[in-house]
Amino acid sequence: MKSQRLFTDLTETNFQKFVQDLVDRRQEPRVRRARVDGKGFLVVADVMVSTFTEKKVLSVAAEILRGIGCSEEAQQRKTFRFDGLAQKGRLSDTFSFFHFLFPAERGAAQQHFVDKHFSELIDRVTCVEPILDLLLQKEVLQHEAYNSIRSMPTPQAKMRELLIHLRASPAHKDIFYDILKKQQKHLVEDLEGNS
Repeated sequence: MKSQRLFTDLTETNFQKFVQDLVDRRQEPRVRRARVDGKGFLVVADVMVSTFTEKKVLSVAAEILRGIGCSEEAQQRKTFRFDGLAQKGRLSDTFSFFHFLFPAERGAAQQHFVDKHFSELIDRVTCVEPILDLLLQKEVLQHEAYNSIRSMPTPQAKMRELLIHLRASPAHKDIFYDILKKQQKHLVEDLEGNS
């Protein structure tokens, strides 16, 4: 569907212009350059959803597209919003917004490792604290969430709460996955081998 092809036709140059205009926006809330500079589509989408309300993120995207001379893409965004997302009332999470912005990435990001192995991770990751420490250090978790997860009575309860917390952000799941590959290398290899 043409209305779903928002950024698939954007060149790398136009994507860089999009990111530049995103950080140059004068209206609040603003996005810090360090959060998106040199980052890929997934991170930019995640930052946008976490910075703007779910109701405003699409209009901000259209505003930026118009600002970089991509009026057709901005109009397609508007059409898609009213024909697609408005039926649901709002975006459900970063994952939805990412696929809305970058539909070409859908095939590569069908189901994340964390989602695919949700139950196995809860049952098999028993040393959760070092993972939590690294997620806090990388600012994936805030102190409140970190303390809440650490206070859970069992490793399974900690992992369940952590994975639920990570579900809203593909970028955070990617960071978790990278940590898990280092901390629990054999578990990751086993789960990937059984896929």
